[in-house]
Amino acid sequence: MPEAAGLHYDLYGPPDAEPLILSPGLGGSAHYWRPNVEAFAEHFRVLVYDHRGTGRSDPALPETVSIEDMADDVIALMDTLAIERAHFVGHAIGGMIGMAIALKARTRLRRLLVINGWARLEPHTGRCFDARLRLLRDGGPQAYAEAQSIFLYPADWTALHEEDVAAQVRATVEHFPEIATLASRIAAARAFDILDRVGEIGTPLLAVCASDDVLVPSIATTRIVDHLSPFNGGTEVTMRWGGHACNVTDPESFHQFALAWLAGKALIEE
Repeated sequence: MPEAAGLHYDLYGPPDAEPLILSPGLGGSAHYWRPNVEAFAEHFRVLVYDHRGTGRSDPALPETVSIEDMADDVIALMDTLAIERAHFVGHAIGGMIGMAIALKARTRLRRLLVINGWARLEPHTGRCFDARLRLLRDGGPQAYAEAQSIFLYPADWTALHEEDVAAQVRATVEHFPEIATLASRIAAARAFDILDRVGEIGTPLLAVCASDDVLVPSIATTRIVDHLSPFNGGTEVTMRWGGHACNVTDPESFHQFALAWLAGKALIEE
């Protein structure tokens, strides 16, 4: 089982292609990227990993953890695997990790794509976190896992993929981390606040949101782009459908613009 710097990882795609790191969100599991890996691996050497404390990575977390700590994990993983520079695609917390890397190790990322992330927590997202934590503490992992699809997916998608959602619930419960671990990761996401420093990000940045995301309002993405330096060349893409996990629910649309942007092509929103 490949492991480096305390993180489980997998590599896909041609060994001589440009590296691309995929970083998942709150759940922390590399399995989140299953609908996307094949498309990216046609063009890149894709590195997926489980965040520390989740999945197959080291389950131990310090008493407190920050997004910056998670960024340090990625930098250590890159160093161990001799990856000098890489493209980076992150979902929610994963995107915030990418922004933290762009601020603390400015030469390590080529292009950064953030999906439904934020540079400062929106109060609505905070209320969603409160509700999820209450579910977890009062109802346990089963109740938390069963409610997860409400925050991740549009209702129509869930109705058409009930078997997939049920399988995900079972897998989430089976591999659920310590409650304290999840609470620490949520606390790190809530505390992350770099809005006043976004203008320092020199890595070209594409911020993606879904207009029907019930967890992270699209305004959070707009705030990131509005605070970028004019020299960054950053832009925003709004998917009209797809929910919080829009790269999972509508991978074809996501791949179309994500691959073009990572290749350096200009994007034109319809």
